[in-house]
Amino acid sequence: MPKGKLNEVTIKEVKTKRELREFVQFGIDLFQGNPYYCPPIIIDEINTFNPKSNPAHEVCDFVTYMAYRDGKIVGRIAGIVNHRANEAWGVKKCRFGWFDFIDDCEVFKALLDAVAAWGKSRGMECLNGPVGFTDFDKQGLLIEGFDHSAPMASLYTHPYYIKHYERYGLTKEADWIEYQIQNPKEAPERMRRLVELIENRYKLRTIKVKNTRELTKRYGYSYFDVLDQAYQKLYNYQPMTPRQKRYYCKMYFPLLNFDFVTMVANEADEIIAVGVGMPSLSEALRKCRGRLFPFGWYHLLKALKAKKMTDFDLLLIAVRPDYQDKGVTALIFNEMAPYFDKYGIKRVETTAILETNSKSLANFADLERIQHKRRRAYIKAI
Repeated sequence: MPKGKLNEVTIKEVKTKRELREFVQFGIDLFQGNPYYCPPIIIDEINTFNPKSNPAHEVCDFVTYMAYRDGKIVGRIAGIVNHRANEAWGVKKCRFGWFDFIDDCEVFKALLDAVAAWGKSRGMECLNGPVGFTDFDKQGLLIEGFDHSAPMASLYTHPYYIKHYERYGLTKEADWIEYQIQNPKEAPERMRRLVELIENRYKLRTIKVKNTRELTKRYGYSYFDVLDQAYQKLYNYQPMTPRQKRYYCKMYFPLLNFDFVTMVANEADEIIAVGVGMPSLSEALRKCRGRLFPFGWYHLLKALKAKKMTDFDLLLIAVRPDYQDKGVTALIFNEMAPYFDKYGIKRVETTAILETNSKSLANFADLERIQHKRRRAYIKAI
């Protein structure tokens, strides 16, 4: 698919390992010197596009392009068709992600036109992004909060991206907001009173495990079932395949400090809620620029094993639908609060929350917080 010139911009499909590495590296180099950008782990980014490594390819088709001007890379983009998500939602979306470019409308248009043509050739009816293969990839164009540090799991973009999206005719489909929780060392009094009431009324208890082996031996992958059930009605969500569950466990669990993994079980010993967070790795990843070798692993390991830290990323809170609106998240925050104090944590970054998801937003109502970021998914017919 498209290979040629458009207003002196050449679009070329990524086909070799070297080109894929350049594709990943461009997304890092474009933000060089930006103190808020958090680079990804390069090998993880490369593996994301490897069908042998990433089980999302079982349900997705994809293409990657780079834009060149005068022999120099000036932009990149990935086009994705997630068949399972499209079937679940009854849509024909061509997703786009990993979309980075210099401040140039010709580069922007050439890249997105290439993906639109690719998607249309596969029967798709609209462009949708920035999103990834699944909900576990980075998504949502940052439109507020450029002067705040980006967590490892969040997309960071330049402010000039917005004008190019709007000029192209892309329009808002969904917004997410993010909070920064201040001074999270102690659960609010109202929350502490609520915990005992909820535990007694619904026969619930919190569970702590020490490591991945203990978790999987006792509960298998049932915690991912909670995520599937909790997120099934949220924007673009695609139910995970068994291989995806194993993949995400292998990718993320070695990074976790299990002091910050809290589950809630009912009387039948079923997991009905999960809360997961981790020390912020943003500064460590900036130091190593996403490279594990020769010394990047040291910065990451130091951050992961730190006994004291100021910043913390709350990756997810998921509650099974039949236990939502019952205050279950109070048990998770109450369990985590002593560890926030133990590690000296001053700021907690929440994950992105859909602005229409009133249930999730209510989880933070009693906490001292600021809404400091907003991100957006766009759509356009093709």
